[in-house]
Amino acid sequence: MAARTRSRKSAKKKPAKKAAKKKTIKKKPAAKKIVKKKPVKKKPAGRPAAKKAPAKKKPAKQAKPKGPAAKPALVVPPGTQPIGRVIHYYSHLNVAVISLDKGPLQVGDVIHIKGHTTDFRQPVESMQIEHESITKAVPGDDFGLKVTAHAREHDIVYRVLNP
Repeated sequence: MAARTRSRKSAKKKPAKKAAKKKTIKKKPAAKKIVKKKPVKKKPAGRPAAKKAPAKKKPAKQAKPKGPAAKPALVVPPGTQPIGRVIHYYSHLNVAVISLDKGPLQVGDVIHIKGHTTDFRQPVESMQIEHESITKAVPGDDFGLKVTAHAREHDIVYRVLNP
Protein backbone atom coordinates (compact mmCIF):
# COMPACT_ATOMS: atom_id res chain seq x y z
CA MET A 1 0.00 0.00 0.00
CA ALA A 2 1.11 3.28 -0.78
CA ALA A 3 1.43 5.62 2.10
CA ARG A 4 -0.27 8.77 1.69
CA THR A 5 1.61 11.77 2.62
CA ARG A 6 -0.01 14.90 3.45
CA SER A 7 1.28 17.89 1.79
CA ARG A 8 1.92 20.57 4.20
CA LYS A 9 2.08 24.12 3.28
CA SER A 10 5.40 25.55 3.71
CA ALA A 11 5.86 27.48 6.84
CA LYS A 12 7.15 30.48 4.99
CA LYS A 13 5.80 33.71 6.23
CA LYS A 14 4.32 36.09 3.82
CA PRO A 15 5.90 39.46 3.72
CA ALA A 16 3.91 42.12 5.64
CA LYS A 17 2.01 44.54 3.51
CA LYS A 18 3.26 48.04 3.63
CA ALA A 19 0.88 50.41 5.31
CA ALA A 20 -0.85 52.42 2.69
CA LYS A 21 -0.03 56.07 2.97
CA LYS A 22 -3.09 58.20 3.36
CA LYS A 23 -3.21 61.13 1.18
CA THR A 24 -3.89 64.24 3.18
CA ILE A 25 -6.22 66.56 1.46
CA LYS A 26 -5.76 70.15 2.40
CA LYS A 27 -9.02 71.97 2.76
CA LYS A 28 -9.26 75.41 1.41
CA PRO A 29 -10.29 78.07 3.91
CA ALA A 30 -13.93 79.03 3.62
CA ALA A 31 -14.50 82.12 1.61
CA LYS A 32 -15.59 85.11 3.63
CA LYS A 33 -19.13 86.16 3.04
CA ILE A 34 -19.56 89.68 1.95
CA VAL A 35 -22.37 91.40 3.77
CA LYS A 36 -23.91 94.27 1.96
CA LYS A 37 -24.97 97.14 4.13
CA LYS A 38 -28.39 98.55 3.56
CA PRO A 39 -28.33 102.10 2.34
CA VAL A 40 -29.60 104.73 4.76
CA LYS A 41 -32.80 106.31 3.53
CA LYS A 42 -32.66 110.03 3.47
CA LYS A 43 -35.72 112.14 3.99
CA PRO A 44 -36.74 114.21 1.06
CA ALA A 45 -35.76 117.84 1.49
CA GLY A 46 -39.13 119.21 0.33
CA ARG A 47 -41.26 117.77 3.16
CA PRO A 48 -41.26 119.06 6.76
CA ALA A 49 -40.25 116.53 9.44
CA ALA A 50 -43.19 114.87 11.20
CA LYS A 51 -43.69 116.08 14.77
CA LYS A 52 -43.76 113.49 17.53
CA ALA A 53 -46.67 113.43 19.96
CA PRO A 54 -45.76 114.58 23.47
CA ALA A 55 -45.05 111.71 25.92
CA LYS A 56 -47.97 110.79 28.15
CA LYS A 57 -47.43 111.63 31.78
CA LYS A 58 -47.92 108.90 34.35
CA PRO A 59 -50.40 109.67 37.11
CA ALA A 60 -48.72 110.84 40.29
CA LYS A 61 -48.34 108.15 42.96
CA GLN A 62 -50.22 108.76 46.14
CA ALA A 63 -47.97 109.25 49.11
CA LYS A 64 -48.20 106.50 51.70
CA PRO A 65 -49.15 107.75 55.14
CA LYS A 66 -46.24 107.81 57.58
CA GLY A 67 -46.26 107.21 61.27
CA PRO A 68 -48.70 105.11 63.29
CA ALA A 69 -51.36 105.16 60.54
CA ALA A 70 -48.98 103.23 58.23
CA LYS A 71 -49.02 100.11 60.42
CA PRO A 72 -52.00 97.77 60.25
CA ALA A 73 -54.32 98.00 63.21
CA LEU A 74 -53.50 95.61 66.03
CA VAL A 75 -56.16 92.92 66.31
CA VAL A 76 -56.57 92.22 70.01
CA PRO A 77 -57.96 88.78 70.87
CA PRO A 78 -61.22 89.11 72.85
CA GLY A 79 -60.84 89.20 76.63
CA THR A 80 -57.18 90.27 76.52
CA GLN A 81 -55.12 93.43 76.92
CA PRO A 82 -51.73 93.95 75.15
CA ILE A 83 -48.99 94.52 77.72
CA GLY A 84 -45.67 93.95 75.92
CA ARG A 85 -43.70 92.06 73.30
CA VAL A 86 -41.05 89.36 73.04
CA ILE A 87 -37.62 90.84 72.32
CA HIS A 88 -35.59 87.59 72.48
CA TYR A 89 -36.08 83.85 72.92
CA TYR A 90 -33.62 81.33 74.38
CA SER A 91 -34.61 77.98 72.87
CA HIS A 92 -32.29 75.86 75.03
CA LEU A 93 -33.89 77.30 78.17
CA ASN A 94 -37.45 77.86 76.88
CA VAL A 95 -37.22 81.43 78.17
CA ALA A 96 -38.65 84.51 76.43
CA VAL A 97 -37.30 87.96 77.22
CA ILE A 98 -40.28 90.30 77.38
CA SER A 99 -40.34 94.08 77.30
CA LEU A 100 -43.32 95.25 79.35
CA ASP A 101 -45.04 98.35 77.91
CA LYS A 102 -48.38 98.67 79.70
CA GLY A 103 -49.67 97.60 83.09
CA PRO A 104 -48.05 95.41 85.70
CA LEU A 105 -47.62 91.65 85.39
CA GLN A 106 -47.29 89.30 88.35
CA VAL A 107 -46.84 85.64 89.04
CA GLY A 108 -50.19 83.85 88.72
CA ASP A 109 -51.53 86.02 85.84
CA VAL A 110 -52.51 84.24 82.64
CA ILE A 111 -50.84 85.54 79.47
CA HIS A 112 -51.49 84.95 75.79
CA ILE A 113 -48.52 85.14 73.40
CA LYS A 114 -49.53 85.66 69.77
CA GLY A 115 -47.45 86.20 66.65
CA HIS A 116 -47.18 85.22 63.01
CA THR A 117 -46.77 81.53 63.83
CA THR A 118 -47.15 81.60 67.62
CA ASP A 119 -50.44 81.37 69.52
CA PHE A 120 -50.59 79.95 73.05
CA ARG A 121 -51.77 80.73 76.60
CA GLN A 122 -50.08 79.96 79.88
CA PRO A 123 -50.00 81.08 83.51
CA VAL A 124 -46.97 83.08 84.65
CA GLU A 125 -44.97 80.79 86.92
CA SER A 126 -41.41 82.18 86.93
CA MET A 127 -40.01 85.65 86.12
CA GLN A 128 -36.45 86.91 86.51
CA ILE A 129 -34.56 90.17 86.08
CA GLU A 130 -30.74 89.82 85.99
CA HIS A 131 -30.99 86.22 87.39
CA GLU A 132 -33.02 87.46 90.38
CA SER A 133 -36.52 86.00 90.77
CA ILE A 134 -39.32 88.57 90.94
CA THR A 135 -43.03 88.32 91.63
CA LYS A 136 -44.15 91.52 89.88
CA ALA A 137 -42.94 93.47 86.82
CA VAL A 138 -43.86 97.08 86.01
CA PRO A 139 -43.92 98.94 82.64
CA GLY A 140 -40.41 99.57 81.34
CA ASP A 141 -38.99 96.32 82.72
CA ASP A 142 -37.30 93.72 80.50
CA PHE A 143 -37.54 90.33 82.18
CA GLY A 144 -37.12 86.64 81.44
CA LEU A 145 -40.22 84.48 81.49
CA LYS A 146 -40.30 80.67 81.42
CA VAL A 147 -42.68 79.70 78.59
CA THR A 148 -44.31 76.39 77.64
CA ALA A 149 -44.05 76.81 73.85
CA HIS A 150 -41.68 78.39 71.35
CA ALA A 151 -41.96 82.19 71.20
CA ARG A 152 -40.44 84.41 68.52
CA GLU A 153 -39.13 87.94 68.52
CA HIS A 154 -41.80 90.59 67.93
CA ASP A 155 -44.61 88.34 69.23
CA ILE A 156 -47.18 90.34 71.21
CA VAL A 157 -47.83 89.46 74.85
CA TYR A 158 -51.40 89.91 76.14
CA ARG A 159 -52.79 89.64 79.66
CA VAL A 160 -55.93 87.51 79.77
CA LEU A 161 -58.56 89.50 81.69
CA ASN A 162 -60.98 86.67 82.48
CA PRO A 163 -58.97 83.42 82.79
